[in-house]
Amino acid sequence: MADVHAVCFQRFWSAGEIAAMMQMPTTLGLVARSGGATVGMALYRIAADEAELLTIGVVPERRGQGVGEQILLRGEHEAAARGARRMFLEVSTLNTAAKSLYLGRGYVQIGCRRGYYGDGSDALVLEKTLASDGQGSDFKLITPLSE
Repeated sequence: MADVHAVCFQRFWSAGEIAAMMQMPTTLGLVARSGGATVGMALYRIAADEAELLTIGVVPERRGQGVGEQILLRGEHEAAARGARRMFLEVSTLNTAAKSLYLGRGYVQIGCRRGYYGDGSDALVLEKTLASDGQGSDFKLITPLSE
C-alpha cells in the first residue's frame, strides 16, 4: 500500500504509518490488484454510523480505467456492512478527476477547508448517505486487507 501511496502523492504515508493505521480496529484497508500487482489502495476509518475515506490512490498507468471507482464502491459497501450510514471525505479543489468521481457517485459538498493542502489548495468536504442494500456487488479487483 505504501508503494502505491508513494507514486500517487507528494506527501505520501510511509509503510510504518500505514501499518500503524491498520492496527486500529476502526481502519479498513483495501487494495486493487491486477496481474498480481497492486494497482490501487484506500484506507477508511469507520466509527459508529460514520465512515471517512482517509486516502485513495491508483497507480498512474491504471488511472481512468475504473479502478478508483471500484475501490470507492467497495469501501462504501464494506463501511455500510459495518454499520456506517454516511461517508465523508476531503478532496482538493485542484483534483478534477477525483472531484468528478465523487460527485458522479452521489457525494455532495458540505464544507470547505481553506488552504488545507500543502500546495495551498482548498479541501472540499464531501458527504454521501450510504445505502444498506448491498450496493456495488462486483469487486473482482478489490480485497480487504484483513482477508
